[in-house]
Amino acid sequence: MLELVNVAKSYPSPGDTVGLCVLKDITLKVQKGQAIAIVGPSGSGKSTLLNIIGALDRPTAGRVLFDGKDLDKMDDIELARIRNSEIGFVFQLHHLLPQCTVLENVIVPTLADRNRFLRKEVEERAINLLQRVGLKDWSLHRPGQLSGGQRQRVAVVRALINKPKLLLADEPTGSLDEHASQNIAELLVELNRSEAVTLILATHSIKLAEYMGRVLELNNGVLKDRASSR
Repeated sequence: MLELVNVAKSYPSPGDTVGLCVLKDITLKVQKGQAIAIVGPSGSGKSTLLNIIGALDRPTAGRVLFDGKDLDKMDDIELARIRNSEIGFVFQLHHLLPQCTVLENVIVPTLADRNRFLRKEVEERAINLLQRVGLKDWSLHRPGQLSGGQRQRVAVVRALINKPKLLLADEPTGSLDEHASQNIAELLVELNRSEAVTLILATHSIKLAEYMGRVLELNNGVLKDRASSR
């Protein structure tokens, strides 16, 4: 459902015609329903790679095929539609709206396409997901009344509300303690299976990565299976 073909990414550098090369000739195939971890040190390009996969950024070279569609051939409006309806994002910081309740935060992504879901259907799905992550009783609370781990679980539910085909998680446990990190890892794996959503997670934590079915390593702009990189 996802294929990267010879993807590269460079950023302009003053006085350097080549620029700073962050990603080099990355080729990757991801099957529907897979759970993949991308590991690597800070600054290795993990976030850049996820941004390209999630249509938040474009590669300097190469192609990204999502569900058979070439993202490079789409304009910004088409990419925005795909990001909102077919791809879910979870970041290190939860980015919840402090003035809104947990339930309202979860529903926010559906507001961009009011014709896709009925409001009643959206609220029922939101409550069901919150119940599955143990937060149904917190649905009318504000984010400031929740722990860090609880807020990140809300962020995961928000990322799933539009029934995406692909869930991208960029250092989702980076600001959490070990216990909360383990809970988020187990939650992502469970939702990957129960929601049949393809999961790609970027992390510097090998322990977190080992929850996934496949582990890739990004180092010096090159991506390869971790076992073969040793």
